[in-house]
Amino acid sequence: MSDETVRRFDEIGRLPEPGDNVAIAVERLEPGTRVEHDGHRFAIRHTVLEGHRFAAEPIPAGQELLSWGLPFGRAISDIAPGDYACNEKILQVLGEREGVASGHGDGGEPEGTHDQGGGRVPGGRTPGRLALPAEPNFEDAELRPHELDERAFRPGAPVPLHARRRTFMGYRRPGGRGVGTRNHVVVLGMTSRTGSYAKLLEARLRGLAQGHEHLDGVVAVAHTEGGEEKAPNNLELLLRTLSGFVVHPNVAAVLVVDEAVGAVTGPTLRAYMEEHGYPLEHVQHRFLSLGGGFAGDLERGERILRDWVEEAAATRRTEQPLSELKIALQCGGSDAFSGVSANPLVGWVAKELVKHGGAAVLAETDELIGAEPYVLKNVRDLDTARRFLAAIERFTELVGWHGHTAEGNPSGGNNYRGLYNISIKSIGAAAKLDPDVRVERVIDYAERLAEPGYHFMDSPGNDLESVAGEVASGCNLVFFTTGNGSITNFPFVPTLKVVTTTGRYELLRNEMDVNAGAYLEGVAMEELGADTFELALRTASGERSVGEKAGHSQVQIWRDWKQTSGEGLEAILAAPAPDGKPLLVAEEVEGDGGDHVFDAVLAADGAYACDQIGLVMPTSLCSGQVALMIAARLAERAVGAGKVSRFVALPHTEGCGSSGGASLDLYTRAVLGHLAHPIVRVGLLLEHGCEKTHNDFFRTRLAEAGLDPSRFGWASVQLDGGIESVGDRVEEWFTRALDGADALEGEQVGLEHLRLGLTAAGPVPDGAALALAELARTVVGTGGLVVMDETAALLDSQPFLRATLGPREPRATLAHGQAPERPGLHVMESPTSNPTEIVTGLGAAGVDVMLAHVGGRPFQSHRMIPLLQATADAGIASEHAEDLDVLLEGDPASWSAELLEALLEVASRRSTPRLYGHGNTGFQLTRGLLGVSM
Repeated sequence: MSDETVRRFDEIGRLPEPGDNVAIAVERLEPGTRVEHDGHRFAIRHTVLEGHRFAAEPIPAGQELLSWGLPFGRAISDIAPGDYACNEKILQVLGEREGVASGHGDGGEPEGTHDQGGGRVPGGRTPGRLALPAEPNFEDAELRPHELDERAFRPGAPVPLHARRRTFMGYRRPGGRGVGTRNHVVVLGMTSRTGSYAKLLEARLRGLAQGHEHLDGVVAVAHTEGGEEKAPNNLELLLRTLSGFVVHPNVAAVLVVDEAVGAVTGPTLRAYMEEHGYPLEHVQHRFLSLGGGFAGDLERGERILRDWVEEAAATRRTEQPLSELKIALQCGGSDAFSGVSANPLVGWVAKELVKHGGAAVLAETDELIGAEPYVLKNVRDLDTARRFLAAIERFTELVGWHGHTAEGNPSGGNNYRGLYNISIKSIGAAAKLDPDVRVERVIDYAERLAEPGYHFMDSPGNDLESVAGEVASGCNLVFFTTGNGSITNFPFVPTLKVVTTTGRYELLRNEMDVNAGAYLEGVAMEELGADTFELALRTASGERSVGEKAGHSQVQIWRDWKQTSGEGLEAILAAPAPDGKPLLVAEEVEGDGGDHVFDAVLAADGAYACDQIGLVMPTSLCSGQVALMIAARLAERAVGAGKVSRFVALPHTEGCGSSGGASLDLYTRAVLGHLAHPIVRVGLLLEHGCEKTHNDFFRTRLAEAGLDPSRFGWASVQLDGGIESVGDRVEEWFTRALDGADALEGEQVGLEHLRLGLTAAGPVPDGAALALAELARTVVGTGGLVVMDETAALLDSQPFLRATLGPREPRATLAHGQAPERPGLHVMESPTSNPTEIVTGLGAAGVDVMLAHVGGRPFQSHRMIPLLQATADAGIASEHAEDLDVLLEGDPASWSAELLEALLEVASRRSTPRLYGHGNTGFQLTRGLLGVSM
């Protein structure tokens, strides 16, 4: 082979540290590529994707593989120079994507990961096959607790402070709240039950800030926590986070909204803030409990916020010292270059800020496991070192109670972009800490910052949950590094997104703020760092970030965990699955459904359904808000008018940053259940691009479930080039998919085609229980389907049980979110008492109309499936008459017929349940008993 075909090592590889024995490929390398390195030549023997590693020198079996001078694996066979370094997991991940994800577009982007079903591939080339080794050649480094040598420990030295300190223009707040980089009025939903209220209020007042130069907007904070009646295990950190949000310096005024039920209420939060010294009296605020009619509550909230706007807008920026700037350091969708370019870059910026007296916060506890030696090289004192290791020990114990280890952290996107395991991910993540900078303190999740310098905050590896804790601690600017191109933003704190490579920056130019890939192409870190530091100062002073211009954001607080020890783990894992056999079938029911009919539409599979819609299904938390934006765009442009009744998106908080196992099964089943739902005429999966449950994951799961992946559309926020271009792609797909479809036509059918979800919360009077039993028997007796959840209060009602099951005991016949194969009466497992999660599970089971008996606050409705709400409780009826659909009064003998008539009106699309029509809807996926953030 001639010299012209030999590649110089520095053209195709990078060694993070001079002593490393494996290199990172900076482009895709094909088998047979010849490389010259240190006077020696070797050949690449297999496909090595951009960001993956190959041996730079011989590595005998048993020797450690090193990156950044730290071990991430041990060779299980001799590894020759040029050999692709691969463990078992990475071969599995690449095998799942092989054939649809093995090409490269401009800048080395994986092509086609979302393109089955026909259409464009980024870069325009045909994907090539991967030539992979048959067996792995290294095993992961064993994760052992780091042993601190206290005798040898020496305190680190602080970086010297600048004699002349820089300033920025910010909003000085009273009471020691700090200085804001933004000026927002906030609607804070205290629990998941008030999230939809907060979002609706934000939408009503979206244009209110226009014309007010110094008001950045009215924004909602909605999250998944605190929605159950009992106190959650994360109550302390939930209250600490909400408290930090309330007094955050970017908040001019805050409306705190609760339902006055459960363990997380306004009085609870107020008492917590007073006890822990939060300066609540120094922020304009009001606690609002929802009560009475939902529409009236919206009007009340709107009046309060409008009264605050002028005062908030009168606040002015003034010159403030940089010691008041506190930056959150976060990473998401990381790749092999995160630790080479983006993370060292934000570490440089953090060092410069610390020199000006400011503060920086590193987080994500599980993403530093394996990097302890690096972090502990420079800490303030022995107590700080102990606290850091204690945080890792606590986190390891927490996930262990749920049957997991830290190895579950790297997502599919991490793996695909070269982060083989938690060790190598952690080594790169730690690069956000410049080696010259001393770690001053270790703080708890959402603990307020009390002093300047570089801090570590205990938090999970889940990006959004970690950011929420950093914001609650007082951070007023977020640096978010990403290799894949994460587009996440926080509602009231600006986020600067720093991408690792030029190729990904060019693909997502409209979503990224900083191209750290310039460092890989020769720009000095000092030059790039100085430019980024100036951008940070301009952003802190009011220049809008790319994410703020895009107008989307979301919040996720460290989600609750169900286990507080490992004692019950084996019993949970050994529990048998439900058998799927209905408790009651038509043959066991006397009588029939009479002449009851409803207007159904014929679905694509030949079955009848109550509606036909277009569904945009996000595959993870980070594509949820984009899915909502796209669904609204499709509706506004009347795509498929007359062929679908509406477009729906189902944003959620799962698919990444959480454990696998049983919780992943729950999540997968819920997503598949909604995609295969009878009312979904056309559905499209929208991936973010770097999640655990990417499009190829769901292609495989759909095929395993017997569903044809080509029925669905596929799109990727990252690989399709960002929000605007992916919106175009999705619109094109739905337009094509519906182009030849027939217009919707109704047809009268009997109750055998009705699929009813039935639930109840709070006390159920005997008369109502008997009416609901008669209703269930009527539907089942005609061959229809009724699905209940096992937490439904009806299953505690003896009149209901005697009338439906007789002497038989109720039992779960379906797993949570499982679609039944046979009609009849089913009970669905419910590893949650959160009403929104229960309703979401019923939706996944395939019901196309729901009925709830309400013995307290009404439910949030499902975003996709109408929920009819009724009560026989006179007190509840009086309090919530404006929100309930059926008030059961008078002779109980007529109630069953009254409920059935109301249901059939909804099933026929002639009536819309009140709260569903008001937009008080939610969609929330349970993590079950063993799910935990990672």
